[in-house]
Amino acid sequence: MKTLTPVIAAIWLLFGAAAANAAVSTEEAAALGSTLTPVGATKAGNQEGTIPAWTGGLTKAPAGKAEKGAYANPYADDKPTVRITAANVAQYADKLDQSQIELLKRNPEYYLDIYPTHRPMALPQAVYDATLRNATSCKVLKDGLVVDPACRGGLPFPIPKSGFEVMWNFLLNYQPAIALTDYAGWVVDTSGHPFMATGQDAYTERSYYLGNLRSDKQMFYFNYSTSSYPSRSKGEIVGYTDFLDPFTYPRKAFHYDPGQRRVKAAPSFAYDTPIGNIGGVMLYDELFLFSGAMDRFDFKLVGKKEMYIPYDSYKLEWECRGDKLLGAKTINPGCERWELHRVWVVEATLKTGMRHAYGKRTFYIDEDGYATGMSDSFDHSGHLFRGEFLYSSQIYDVPFLYSGVSVVYDFIKGNYTAQSVLNANGALNFHAKPLDEREMSPDALSGSGND
Repeated sequence: MKTLTPVIAAIWLLFGAAAANAAVSTEEAAALGSTLTPVGATKAGNQEGTIPAWTGGLTKAPAGKAEKGAYANPYADDKPTVRITAANVAQYADKLDQSQIELLKRNPEYYLDIYPTHRPMALPQAVYDATLRNATSCKVLKDGLVVDPACRGGLPFPIPKSGFEVMWNFLLNYQPAIALTDYAGWVVDTSGHPFMATGQDAYTERSYYLGNLRSDKQMFYFNYSTSSYPSRSKGEIVGYTDFLDPFTYPRKAFHYDPGQRRVKAAPSFAYDTPIGNIGGVMLYDELFLFSGAMDRFDFKLVGKKEMYIPYDSYKLEWECRGDKLLGAKTINPGCERWELHRVWVVEATLKTGMRHAYGKRTFYIDEDGYATGMSDSFDHSGHLFRGEFLYSSQIYDVPFLYSGVSVVYDFIKGNYTAQSVLNANGALNFHAKPLDEREMSPDALSGSGND
């Protein structure tokens, strides 16, 4: 076999890089809506019949009445088909992640109730249309770390070819452009004592789904939260903005202290900085499973796998609020619902010369909506450090698959945190109007005058 000359090798590498970053062909995209769902999941069920075919999702309210501000559980009459415990975990280990196995082995009283699988994911037709358009036009740049800002309004890579594209699908999965939430962050300490660490009123904007409303086409996510609890933190505001090119436009984060009446930039609100107001149990790039730039890891697409993941979590979201949700070592397993779904498996390995608390991370991302999943995080010696679960429910009147409560377990310290738990009177508002751009600066949000 002849050795490639340097010039030919350079041309081959350039072509290979371009091919890796290219959108899919028109022929490949034709599968969307036929053998694939409109967002690229396998439409058919599995051979065993334990995963059904996708038939359009859930877009109408079920029979029955829910409490004010809650969503009725369309699957309330389902019964578990199997219960996984420490005694039988080996029998089901091929469909569990390392964190699930560790929780079961450490806690004999904990269990996973496996329910019949449903595929309720449905999105607005405009999102499906934009996803089809994106399939043949969207591309990643800079080795997968940047998304072309021409992509808008739909999943950017419905037929992903790399781990980076799967993670971008996760970061850009469809949630309504504007959401108002009133939620709490809980921590269960090493002695098993639960306490409410934070209360927040949050405005979340997914600018990526606002069309041409924003002048900055690089901005895809904006969030600010005003603290309502504890009393010493009342009135504090934290916020951040993320961009499709996180290197030219790194995350902009700020903190407003009402005591000092000053707005300060918060560049540390990223990567592996521990989140201080919840005791450091979660890192900033663990928010909602993963958040922020991907430059510190190589994200390898392993493929698809059938796994038991949290799904249709209506009971957990709206019936098990606050301390009803929290046990001494794990959340209340009677509040959880696990179903068999196909997930994308992505392995993230720390790059040589990069710094992070984790040496390796494995993500399991739902193929149907990219809005729910799990992760295992390992230290630099290969030991399991933390595990995270992101719970979801189909919001049938919008419609979309809601990314709700997230739980992070620290297996080294033995504590855990539950985030985005709706407060007792908290409700979700997906019909609010976007802020005017003049209202989005830190100074405008705080009213501090930054003096």
